Amino acid sequence: MLTADSPPILGLLSRFDPTSLQCITLSGNRYLGNLGSILLAFISILTSLLLLWRSERKQAAVGRREIQLFLLGFIVIEICEIFTVGAFPLDAAVRKGFSAVHIAAITATCWVLLLNALVGYQFLDDGTPASVGLISASALVFFIGTGYIALDTGFNWTGEFKPDPSTEYRNIALYVLYQLFPLICLVLFYVLEAVLVIQVLGEFRPMFYLSGAGLLFAIGQIFEYVISIHICQATNGKINGALFETLFTLLSVVMIWIFWSSITEDDWPMPTGPGGYN
Repeated sequence: MLTADSPPILGLLSRFDPTSLQCITLSGNRYLGNLGSILLAFISILTSLLLLWRSERKQAAVGRREIQLFLLGFIVIEICEIFTVGAFPLDAAVRKGFSAVHIAAITATCWVLLLNALVGYQFLDDGTPASVGLISASALVFFIGTGYIALDTGFNWTGEFKPDPSTEYRNIALYVLYQLFPLICLVLFYVLEAVLVIQVLGEFRPMFYLSGAGLLFAIGQIFEYVISIHICQATNGKINGALFETLFTLLSVVMIWIFWSSITEDDWPMPTGPGGYN
């Protein structure tokens, strides 16, 4: 059974009990659970599309294509969240597939975010086929590798990652790729961006946006892993922490975009006279 204090996506790979979530009964004895998470995931998709459009208008912005890759990854995460955490009524095998893609998308997107921090150091010219290609290719490697392990866990193809109830469904490989690796990427992203902003650019105001993004993300994780079980018990399972985790993660992504926007230029410098630029 998927309990409030267990990682929800990992739980969906092996077992799912709709009575453990807030559910709306549909025809054919089907259930629609976590309606709030579904609506917030949909809002997250629309917000990300808006940020993609806003990014496209910032023609001179450093890392414009790279931040768009991050937003595209977040959109994939939120689409999957509708069918996993949102407990959309699906066949068990299809649900496991979406859960595996969800986990893989989280790993790959966090990697893309980390590489976005390196873009600012201009090791490669941003927006070039080399930069975009390297980020996309490396993210695809993480996506495929993590996705395969997650699928093998859910469908037990080889027995290597078979879920074991006696060990509370522990899976070291997925723990590293789904929990530990993304956390490392996020911490390194914050450190690299802080060094870039303070030491290289000599700015301090963007740090408020960056720190705000980190704080909002942390609050979402606290709701997911700490407060969720208490919310479930207090509301008799009508609400859990996934709703708040989705909300605060969305706010964190928006703050990351605002941070990126604050340290980039919107337009190319315009000439003010012969041989001069403003």
